[in-house]
Amino acid sequence: MGTKGLVLYLLTGFSAAILSLLFINKTTMDHNSTLFNTPHLTTVEVWPELEFNWRLVLATVIGFVGSACGTVGGVGGGGIFVPMLTLIVGFDTKSAAAISKCMIMGASAASVWYNVRVQHPTKEVPIIDYELAFLFQPMLMLGITVGVALSVVFPYWLITVLIIILFIGTSSRSFYKGIEMWKEETILKKELTRKQGTVNSRGELLIDAEYEPLVPREEKSTLEILCLNLRWKRLLVLTTVWFLFTLIQVIKNDLVPCTTLYWVLFCLQFPIAVLVFGYEAMKLWKENRKRMMTGNTECICEASIQWSTLNITFCALCGVLGGTVGGLLGSGGGFILGPLLLEIGVIPQVASATATFVMMFSSSLSVVEFYLLKRFPIPYALYLMGVSILAGFWGQYLVRKIILILRRASIIVFILSGVIFASALTMGVIGIETTIGMINNHEFMGFLDFCSSQ
Repeated sequence: MGTKGLVLYLLTGFSAAILSLLFINKTTMDHNSTLFNTPHLTTVEVWPELEFNWRLVLATVIGFVGSACGTVGGVGGGGIFVPMLTLIVGFDTKSAAAISKCMIMGASAASVWYNVRVQHPTKEVPIIDYELAFLFQPMLMLGITVGVALSVVFPYWLITVLIIILFIGTSSRSFYKGIEMWKEETILKKELTRKQGTVNSRGELLIDAEYEPLVPREEKSTLEILCLNLRWKRLLVLTTVWFLFTLIQVIKNDLVPCTTLYWVLFCLQFPIAVLVFGYEAMKLWKENRKRMMTGNTECICEASIQWSTLNITFCALCGVLGGTVGGLLGSGGGFILGPLLLEIGVIPQVASATATFVMMFSSSLSVVEFYLLKRFPIPYALYLMGVSILAGFWGQYLVRKIILILRRASIIVFILSGVIFASALTMGVIGIETTIGMINNHEFMGFLDFCSSQ
């Protein structure tokens, strides 16, 4: 499945799901049903006590493995955490989504700390692509706020269908990408067996090679690598954007929904995101145009695509879509960002590091908001966050050791694909089971009113 095929698949699937809901709505309205005028539906808050038992042990194991694989793949793991917290531990759905964000934040922070002390596999540049982080972070955070709003309005079964369609598509595309990379790495290893010490540019972009390089690479200390990977000006701007979004959410949560000030603050997020994204997009577009005019084929950043207006618009829409999925699901948005970075030509190691870096900002935004809303028990959140921090660090360490031994960076892509597919299965099973229960209980299955459902 190519990029165009994936886009066509997603558009067809999403359109069919939305049209199905509209058809159900029309049919119900024809029978004089009050589909849009239902009373406010609440979720009973369920917070189990933090105590040593088989549930806690199993949750710890699943949380550790999910965090380790999720951070390596750059997808976070929210699609695994939410079902685990509801089915095994016993939390209600909203509290499970909030704790899931805490786990993603912890794992992402640990992964970022590990990555900033690791060299880029082929170049003397940071392993985190700050250009791409600067491009995607504001749109991802904007998408999260949109996703949270849609989660209030959309019926549960529709969210389940949309997530299954999305996850199956992205996991299939990532798996196909991994197979392509595996074949290329196999060809490269055979070439290197015949020609010891020869590494072509294509191979250098695919693996953490320890083969004899044409130019010996200078060994750097941990402090030198740390200084190379940290770009303080970029970090300051990204932190400022995060602070503005967080401040808006804090103020907005204390307001009565649907008041004039509420909508002013909600809409204020759009110009902030568009301005930051537009600045970086214009910079990439101008640099791309300049290089094309001079015949320079070198990539501007880690992505190998041409930064045309169409590609920039596509990246913006994917960023918003990733954030929207994060808001609907309770994940960090990496289920879109991770595969997208691979799709635009970023090598797996940099894609993983950049995606987890961006997710650290997006997930922490949600954690602050959920904390102010008192959506999760602090003891449980701190414990599972601690598990995720350890998993994020050791996951990166072990996988990079495996890559170094096998000389196959495609392992990261297969892990990413596996986590997304596992999330599709778990979320699908939970969603279908819950939907069947709602049908049997004759519960409301249509759109909810945004203002009364806050």
